[in-house]
Amino acid sequence: MKTQKLTMSQALVKHLAALQVEMADGSIQPYCAGVFTIFGHGNVAGLGEALYAERATLPTYRAHNEQGMAHAAVAYAKAQFRQRIMAVSTSIGPGATNVVTAAAVAHVNRLPVLLLPGDTFATRAPDPVLQQIENFQHGDMSASDCFRPVTRFFDRITRPEQILTALPRAIQVMTDPASCGPVCLSLPQDVQAMAFDCPDSFLQPGLIHFRRPPADTRELAAAAALLKTAKQPLIVAGGGVLYSQAWEALRAFAEKHGIPVVESHGGKSSLPWDHSLNLGGIGVDGGPAANEMAREADVVLAVGTRLQDFTTGSHALFAKAKLLCLNVQSFDATKWAGAALVADARVGLAQLSTAAGDWKAAPAWTTRARALAAGWVARVTELTTAVPKDVLPYDGEVIGTVRDSVENSDVRDVVVCAAGTLPAELHKLWRATRPGNYHVEYGYSCMGYEIAGALGAKMARPDQEVIVMVGDGSYMMMNSELATSVLLGKKLIVVILDNRGYGCIERLQLKSGTPSFNNMLIDCIPEGGNPSQIDFAMHGRSMGADAVHVKDLTELKTAMVAARAATKTQVVVIDTTHHRTTAEGGCWWEVAIPAVSERTEVNEAFERYTAAKTEQRI
Repeated sequence: MKTQKLTMSQALVKHLAALQVEMADGSIQPYCAGVFTIFGHGNVAGLGEALYAERATLPTYRAHNEQGMAHAAVAYAKAQFRQRIMAVSTSIGPGATNVVTAAAVAHVNRLPVLLLPGDTFATRAPDPVLQQIENFQHGDMSASDCFRPVTRFFDRITRPEQILTALPRAIQVMTDPASCGPVCLSLPQDVQAMAFDCPDSFLQPGLIHFRRPPADTRELAAAAALLKTAKQPLIVAGGGVLYSQAWEALRAFAEKHGIPVVESHGGKSSLPWDHSLNLGGIGVDGGPAANEMAREADVVLAVGTRLQDFTTGSHALFAKAKLLCLNVQSFDATKWAGAALVADARVGLAQLSTAAGDWKAAPAWTTRARALAAGWVARVTELTTAVPKDVLPYDGEVIGTVRDSVENSDVRDVVVCAAGTLPAELHKLWRATRPGNYHVEYGYSCMGYEIAGALGAKMARPDQEVIVMVGDGSYMMMNSELATSVLLGKKLIVVILDNRGYGCIERLQLKSGTPSFNNMLIDCIPEGGNPSQIDFAMHGRSMGADAVHVKDLTELKTAMVAARAATKTQVVVIDTTHHRTTAEGGCWWEVAIPAVSERTEVNEAFERYTAAKTEQRI
């Protein structure tokens, strides 16, 4: 067996640089598109030296915040439909723990990212080193152990030879459609620099292929039998439809059997917005057409969805329907006592369609679905093209103006968002023309994901306009990767909607019976404090972007036209109101209300809460 004397870091980096993947279109691409890192004493000498040597084949990107660069890596994988990844390297202390939140984002959303945090010395000779956490009860515990609950695979490399089994195992997890998620290889800084005899075969890994597991024969027969009992079926399209690239299979299935489709946040863009059977977003922030038919459905076919509470109305929206779950992960397929069909979404839909034969939904149900879908499309046009008079615009009007700032019915924009009011409005109102053009992280709903996530999406889709829609609250959570987008020459358009606080949570607070408290900036000024006066446009310019603060929707459209023509990152700021939202659609969401309170409003909210809970699927 031929070997080379390499450090553990050199072997790891050379393996990553050599990895290739066969994409869904048959092309061969590097599996790892690069490594985001901020160097510290825990990774600069070992892994840093290895990355420098391979910089021509495995690019290294510098960021400004570890959580931000990890968000970018997660978003890259999402925009690539999980076919390609990026790696993230940090030092041993706060750099590592900064990434934990992004790891949770990847874990919840079933997205692959390779996390390579530095760790303390395996020899323990210089302990405690700078930034080392010392646990009084567990001598082998370090900051990297924080990754255990938020990754699908974790390993600490205490000998250089261990990389030979640990790295392939991590890649196997990321490329398995059922187990896919973040993985962590914790790298003690001394082990990074240790040399060993690395087999040449490790440096020549085989081509990665993605498996598409078919359905079990017995499960398939049971699923087809259940589906054929339905007169009023409904398909819930989740993120698994996109990850499987099953959008054509979904369209063919819906059209053949006359079944309307509704979309979760993760599944939005599975069908074009104007498809006649696409009822739009479902759930707590879903549209009226989708939720009306969900309440009346007798069988719900959930495809590639985790059945998160926003999708199911806390399991009250379609609680009385029979549930059939098509999912590649049995954990998700067996939720809430539904009938399980464990398979790849694309393969499973084709198999189920064949097994169902000529069966169709009741003609009146399909006809009604088409009418409701068309009616909602028309209403979305009304909501997003209205021009408010003498009042600040709300999110829906801003969405329409951003959308209509290009004279092209086939809008290729990728919209990126994550938290606050905007995801609800985008779920109802954004018109996604192509798969993946709706990039809203609503699995973990992580404030601060938006700009960093958009950077990753732009790296994955350089030929598309990537538009960040972000509230002032999320913008203030994390905006450092705005400067990184300028540094890397990856143009973003960032639209900041300034409602001067956490407007979404204030509305929830009021609905729950508590007065406005600790959410809007005006309510948070203590004695001796001063009103917040943040100039977001000036801040954007200070980060290297072009920026402007517009006074109304007319100026917004002009600014968006200019932003589209520009070549570097643009920031457009507009003042908005949080008091107006899209009234149509929505359903109950379980937020626990205090059982005892001195406030009448809280007691009334508790009565509504207990009454609504009686409708839940148990």
